[in-house]
Formats: sequence, structure tokens, C-alpha cells
Amino acid sequence: MTETTTEPTTEEKRRAHLLDKLADLDAQHAKAVAGGGEKYVARHHERGKLLPRERIELLIDEGTAFLELSPLAGYGSDFTVGASTVCGIGVVEGVECMISANDPTVKGGASNPWTLKKTFRAAQIAEENNLPQISLVESAGADLPTQKEIFIPGGKIFRDLARASGRRQPTIALVFGNSTAGGAYVPGLSDYTVMVKEQAKVFLAGPPLVKMATGEETDDEELGGAEMHARISGLADYLAEDERDAIRLGRRIVARLNWRKARPEGERTYAEPAYDPETLLDLIPTDLKEPFDPRDVIVRIVDGVSPGNEVPFDEFKPLYGSSLVTGWARLHGREIGILANAQGVLFSEEAQKATQFIQLANAKNTPLLFLHNTTGYMVGKEYEQGGIIKHGAAMINAVSNSTVPHISVLIGSSYGAGNYGMNGRAYDPRFLFTWPNAKSAVMGPQQLAGVLSIVSRAAAEAKGKPFDEEADAGMRAFVEQMVEEQSLPYVLSGMLYDDGVIDPRDTRTVLGIAFSAIDTVPTEGTDRFGVFRM
Repeated sequence: MTETTTEPTTEEKRRAHLLDKLADLDAQHAKAVAGGGEKYVARHHERGKLLPRERIELLIDEGTAFLELSPLAGYGSDFTVGASTVCGIGVVEGVECMISANDPTVKGGASNPWTLKKTFRAAQIAEENNLPQISLVESAGADLPTQKEIFIPGGKIFRDLARASGRRQPTIALVFGNSTAGGAYVPGLSDYTVMVKEQAKVFLAGPPLVKMATGEETDDEELGGAEMHARISGLADYLAEDERDAIRLGRRIVARLNWRKARPEGERTYAEPAYDPETLLDLIPTDLKEPFDPRDVIVRIVDGVSPGNEVPFDEFKPLYGSSLVTGWARLHGREIGILANAQGVLFSEEAQKATQFIQLANAKNTPLLFLHNTTGYMVGKEYEQGGIIKHGAAMINAVSNSTVPHISVLIGSSYGAGNYGMNGRAYDPRFLFTWPNAKSAVMGPQQLAGVLSIVSRAAAEAKGKPFDEEADAGMRAFVEQMVEEQSLPYVLSGMLYDDGVIDPRDTRTVLGIAFSAIDTVPTEGTDRFGVFRM
């Protein structure tokens, strides 16, 4: 009897392809969670201390999610993935807060250049969305071998804390261990400071340096211990008995902030998506060159039909500029505008459509979601003569001057100026996330290698020299591989060009948290744009 095998369906192939990528993503995230490795994690626990994510789990409200940001910071560098700190948005006593926690299992929580970049990004998000900041402190200060890359820009951390306080954006420091040298200014500049008894050590210089500088003999406790700061210096506002007590005190501080969102949640009612988000894995082609309909993605992310939301997605200008889908929807009851690439290329019609849609969103104070899958603006004689530059420029003008909040998600390709027009990282979206199948670069690997080949061939012909076909083939292969590797989501996420690589199935939840954080401040559109070249 002969066994027959059934060929997998297209959907099954797509799902298997994405599941492989998600397994790899889990492995990369595991590196960040592992911190300094088993040895140092065990040593930390043996000292009776909690790990940074354990502290965060106890700090946030039970049953709520923690949206970790930039978990792959430093990927591909010489430093530990995660950059020795954990950052993200969590709900504490009903208040969305930006939480940052040093990871003392990685070189004692010392800050390296990627730690700075990650901390700066967290502070930017906190400022733009007016989120209280909670710092869970246990750091050995700067990573001394890289001090030249840390010292000058590192001062921005303290400037940001001071300015946050000046904006009446609360800052809270819970000190669990060492906070030395420049790190002492984190509790020093925070509005509220809690220190753990017999654990927290806060000083500008430790006993060895004090002896070298002044000849004075002292110890950790009398120089910078928690009790000294609570009883004598006054730096500690609260003295905690242990780590859990410090977290309890931190939660009580937040509860007393009298914090109010600009747009309270209220009694929003909404329906879950019309289609199961799980089936997103069946939609995305294994080859990004193959187009897919973004409407199929949208209806798996936005709210389904409910009273007051009879149509999940109200498409705008559906018959015009068909390779860009625009329209209105609700996400967890919050109205949003959506721009999503359909067939990859942006033509003049798509650019004009986007420009008008962005203006409309600003007119009614509605935030925008950009779903990237574009190879850029169309090129060629016909399109240049048709005004693709000025129409693309109008779209970029609208994106640049729009004042409603923007969130971007790279769900496929994001190449060339299409990345700009669709509100890439350079355009300061409030949040930007990436799917594990996505790629981003100045252009596709084959196109870039081909351009270099054409230029080299033309140069050889101009000089009257023979063209080396074998060397050209080698160059093209090398460039294609290099660009392919550099455009992968882990590499870009490691450089903090996004706020995290996410499972497509989690997109609705991630966006729900992000849009909720955005609603801490008023959403106000503008009618002031630059000159639109007609």
C-alpha cells in the first residue's frame, strides 16, 4: 500500500514560514531575558534580589500587560542583547507609566552606548505621551571601557529627568542596589525616591575613590547607605524594608499622584475583530515581492461590528490610487485613520490621496496608523514627467507637519522614500513596530546590487577598459547578501530603528496599549502645512 502525501496549501506554507521566523524571534528575545547568563542570574537570586522583569511584574497592576520596548537593543554589537536595561509601558494603580529597570546581572547594570540610546528613546516616548517615569535602579554607572561614547551624551539622561520634573511629569526612583557616580543623579533628580534598607547604595564616589581623592576612610553604609540617606542626607523620601516593600511604596506614590488622562477610557464598548487575528499568519506571503491585500490585515486588527460601528473599516477613496488603502476604523473603541500599502509601489495618485487623507485626520483630531509594505515611489520617464517628485513631496510634507499622533507598523517591505512618506523612524512616529518578516533599506538587495553593476560597467566603458564579468558577479552576490542582512528586522531593531519586533497576532494588543498611552495627552490636529507644490 502506497502512502500519499498531501501538498501543503498556500496558507499552510505561509503559516509555517512565519512560525519559523517567530521561533527565531523567541530565541532572540530569550537572549535579552537571560541577561548576564545563568551564573550571574543565580548569584543575584542568591543575594535575595529580584530580577528586573520580576520587579516590574510586581510593580504593575495584576492582570495587566507590560509592553516591553526595544528588547533587542544592541543586537549584533559587542554588548549583551537588551543593553543591560528593561524599558516599557505598564499600568501602575491604573496609571500608564514608562518603566525602566537596570539589569544588574549584566556587568552590574553598567550603562553602555546602547543603554543610552534605549534610555533616550524611553524618555522621548514618556515626554511625547506625558507618562510618569518610574526608574528601578541598580547600576554600577558607566561601562568604563566605552566611557568616551557615554560621558558626553550621557548627561542627557539627567537633563531629561530635570525637564520632566519641570513639565510636572512625575519621576519616581526605586533604588534596589548600587547607584554610583553619575547614576546617583537618577534618585537625586527624581521627584520621589525610595531606597531599600541595607541594599541601596547611592554616592558620587565609593569608599576606594574617596580614599584616593581625600584620604578619608569610610564604608558603603555611612557614605551612601539607605538609612543614612533617609535619616541624615534626606535624599531618600522613603526607606523600604525590602524589595517588595519598595515596590509597594512605589505603587502608593503613583496612587497619590492624582493623575488624569486627557482622554479617559470611560465606558468604551467595542467588538473583537471580524476575523481571528490568529489567521494573520496565513495571509503573509513567504516572498515579499508577492503582494497581499492590506484590507485582510486591517479587519483582523480593528474592532468588529457593534452599535455605532456598523462598518469595521470605512474606506476612503477606494477607487483612486488603489495601491494605497486609506480609511477610518476603531481600535478598542478609539477612532483611528489608517494608511496601508497594497501593491508595493506608490504612484502620484497614491501620494495625492495620502496627502488629502492626512489633512482630513488633522481636521478631526484623529490619530493615524501607517501599515508599511512599499518598495517606494514609482520611477521612470512617464512618472517623472507626471510629477511623482512633487506629489511624493506633498505626501512627505503632510506627514512631516501633521500633529496628530502617528504609529507605524512595518508589515512587509519599507524601502526608499516610501519609508519616509509612510512615516518611518526619521519622522518621529509615537511608536514604530516591525513584523518578523519585514525588511527595510534604501532599496531591495537585487536592485541596489544591479545599480552598482550598471555604474561599474558604464565606468569601464568610458575608460575603454574591458569589463570583468566574474568580478561583477562576485560583487553583486556580496552586495545582495550584505543588504539582505542589514535590512532584517533584528538588525534594525538592534539599532533602535523600531520599538520592537512583534508577533503579527499581537498587533491589535500592542496597538491598543500604544493608542491608550497616546491618549494621556490631548490629540490636536493642525491646518498649517508647508507649501504643497501643485
